[in-house]
Amino acid sequence: MNNESIIRDIALAPKGREKLSWVANYMPVLNTIKKDFIEKRPFEGKKIAICLHLEAKTGYLAQTLQAGGADVTVTASNPLSTQDDVVAALVESGVRAFAWHGATDEEYHQHHHLTLGVEPNLIIDDGGDLIALIHQSYRDMIPDITGGCEETTTGLLRLRAMEKSGALKIPVISVNDALMKYLFDNRYGTGQSVWEGIMHTTNLVVAGKNVVVAGYGWCGKGVALRAKGLGARVIVTEIDPIKANEALLDGFEVMPMLKAAELGDFFVTVTGNKEVIQKEHYEVMRDGAVLSNAGHFDVEISKPDLYEAAVSVRTIKPNIEEFVLKDGRKIFLLAEGRLVNLASGNGHPVEIMDLSFAIQALSLQYLHKNRQVLQPGVIPVPQDIDRGVAMMRLKSLGRKIDVLTAGQKSYLEKWES
Repeated sequence: MNNESIIRDIALAPKGREKLSWVANYMPVLNTIKKDFIEKRPFEGKKIAICLHLEAKTGYLAQTLQAGGADVTVTASNPLSTQDDVVAALVESGVRAFAWHGATDEEYHQHHHLTLGVEPNLIIDDGGDLIALIHQSYRDMIPDITGGCEETTTGLLRLRAMEKSGALKIPVISVNDALMKYLFDNRYGTGQSVWEGIMHTTNLVVAGKNVVVAGYGWCGKGVALRAKGLGARVIVTEIDPIKANEALLDGFEVMPMLKAAELGDFFVTVTGNKEVIQKEHYEVMRDGAVLSNAGHFDVEISKPDLYEAAVSVRTIKPNIEEFVLKDGRKIFLLAEGRLVNLASGNGHPVEIMDLSFAIQALSLQYLHKNRQVLQPGVIPVPQDIDRGVAMMRLKSLGRKIDVLTAGQKSYLEKWES
C-alpha cells in the first residue's frame, strides 16, 4: 500500500484552504451532516476512496467524511478539472491524494491504480472508473469492499451494463437517480455551469445565436433552459421520441443533428454516448461554430474525425482549439471535448453540490450500516435519505412546509368513497 500522496505542489495549500473555507459558508446541509459525523464517527477505521472532480466542493465532502473517522483518499475523475491548490490543502489536512491538473492519460490511470492500492472499503465514483477498474484488475479486493456510490448518468449506464451481464459484484447506490440530485444538480447545476464555462472561455455573446443541445435528459433540459434565458434560439437533437416531444412543448426546435449542424453557432453535447457529432456534421457546419461537451467522457464529439477533417490545428487561447478545414472554415473545440463546465470553469454552483454531496455522504453511511444485508447490484438511494436532505435544506433556509393531518393521511390511504 502506498501512503504517500502524489500531487503537484504542497506549497499551493494556503490558496486551497481559502477555497475550502469559502464553499463551507454555502453548504449548510453538508455542515449539518459533518457535525453529526464528528459526534458519531460512523466511518472509524474505514478507508474511503473518492474519484470525483477535485475542486473545493469535492474537497469539503472529503473533509466531511474524514471528520466521520474515515481514512480518505482522493483521485481525479477528469484530468482537466483538478485544482492543484485544493488538492494540496486536502493533503495538508490529512487526506491522501493522487492527482494533478493536466495529467497525461498514463498518469491519470496510474493515479487510479495508486488509489486502489490503498485498498479502500467504500467508493465514491464518477463515471464508474474505479468500480470498473476493481472488477477488471483488483478482483481479490472485492470481499473487503462494502460498496460504492455513483454520481453520474454515464457511470450508471456502465454499472447497469455490468449488473446485466452479471459482472457487478458489489452493491452500488445510484446517487444520480436521487430526486435531490438530478432535479437540481443535473438541471440547475449543469445548466448554469456549462454556460459559465463557455462564456468565460470564449467571451462571446449568446443572445441571438443558435444553440444546439444534443440530448434532452435533465442535464440537457438545464443547458437548454439557460441558453433560452441568455437569449439564444435553441435546437434540441434527440433519439427518444418522448423527450423530443417534451422539448417541443418546452418551446424548442427539434431536428436531427445533420440538419442542426447547418444552423448551430454553439453546440453542447449531453448524451452520455459517443460520436454524437462526427465527420458528416463537420462537413456542413458554419464557419466559426463552437463545440463543447458536458457529458462525462470526451467521446461525444468525435475528435479523430475533426483532426482528420482539418488541415491545421492550433490552440488560440486556453481551452480553445482552432480547426481549419480544407475549405477554409474554422471550427472551435472547447476544453479538448472534455466537460466544459469543469475543464473551463469551476463546476456546479456551491449550493447545488451541497445537495448532491449530502446524498453521497449519507448514502455511504447507509452502505456501511447495512453492509451485512445488501446484495451486489445497483440500488436506489433510500427515500428517507432523499427526503431528509430536502428537509435539511429547507430548515437551513428557514422555510417550513405543511404537514398532512390524520384525516388527510387516512383519505389518501383509502379507496372507498
